[in-house]
Amino acid sequence: MDFSLSEEHIMIRDAARDFAKTELLPGVIDRDNKQEFPQELVKKMGDLGFLGIMVDPKYGGSGMDAVSYVLIMEELSKVDASASVIVSVNNSLVCYGLEAYGNEEQKEKYLTKLATGEFLGAFCLSEPEAGSDATSQRTTAINKGDHYILNGTKNWITNGGRADVYLVIAQTDRDKGSHGINAFIVEKGTKGFDIGPKEDKLGIRGSDTHTLQFNDVKVPKENRIGANGSGFRFAMKTLSGGRIGIAAQALGIASGAYELALKYSKERKAFGTEICNHQAIAFKLADMYTDIEAARMMVMKAAWDKDQGNNYDKSSAMAKLYASKVAMEHTVEAVQIHGGNGFVKEYHVERLMRDAKITQIYEGTSEIQKIVISRSLIKE
Repeated sequence: MDFSLSEEHIMIRDAARDFAKTELLPGVIDRDNKQEFPQELVKKMGDLGFLGIMVDPKYGGSGMDAVSYVLIMEELSKVDASASVIVSVNNSLVCYGLEAYGNEEQKEKYLTKLATGEFLGAFCLSEPEAGSDATSQRTTAINKGDHYILNGTKNWITNGGRADVYLVIAQTDRDKGSHGINAFIVEKGTKGFDIGPKEDKLGIRGSDTHTLQFNDVKVPKENRIGANGSGFRFAMKTLSGGRIGIAAQALGIASGAYELALKYSKERKAFGTEICNHQAIAFKLADMYTDIEAARMMVMKAAWDKDQGNNYDKSSAMAKLYASKVAMEHTVEAVQIHGGNGFVKEYHVERLMRDAKITQIYEGTSEIQKIVISRSLIKE
């Protein structure tokens, strides 16, 4: 076992950390208040290679490994989870999905632009009645020979109003169940494709989340990803990798809250000494650090499994389940350590607490992760 980072990994981590502190931090509270999408910052992240981290350089990507990806995600998430989820979706769901399952024409046309940040992507699976139950797709794609006609609604879509390329999961043959589902590439501006109002959310308020409507949208046959009926497998495998990104996001949120709490505890005095010297606070810090380190090991193990070509379904589900739990519990503790100041926006921890909750919900709720883990255990 080797738990040390390579020089390249340290350089990548430090570059992301510097970007988060110098570029993301200055306006993060204002963006949260205004629900403002960080358009210029997304462009800068594209220029740094953050939007195509694991994509092969021949398609314009950075060609890095999954460990590099989670290091970048953690550092960005310490400061701005709204920015980091944009990175996660574009990398884990959209770029990965196209690189792993798309054909060369699709990669040349779309992946090359997504990996560089020229295009932004969105992944469209969830529906009003098909969030966790991905087999119950109501969105339909009727085969018309050289094209499909797409009808339906997708909910809670990250990058929903800002994306240029949408990967849409739809039911082609309901009688075949999960084997009758396909994945399609839909371009923004296609006739019949409408974007609903932006969601007013508890957390990650700078992230762009919308409901999408597809009304007789004509999708060329060449925009279907993979073989006919492969859409469900495409979605599940893509989400499995996506969970590594969200686990890293949860880790970053927890780690950022811990760092703020530790710093504050060394500055704030009560009863004649810094509050970190009081056992009640010191023990909170000890619990936070221990749980965060455990979460980090799980996230790194999932990323390592992916890099080694191992099956990472279980390890990614475990990492997301645990890291999101740690993020929720310890952002609450960070607010508590800050006392009244923790309830005030300028100290950042209240935002991290609000951002933490979504990591237990999107890309598979914590309950879904337990299903994935238990099924994997039973099969072993």
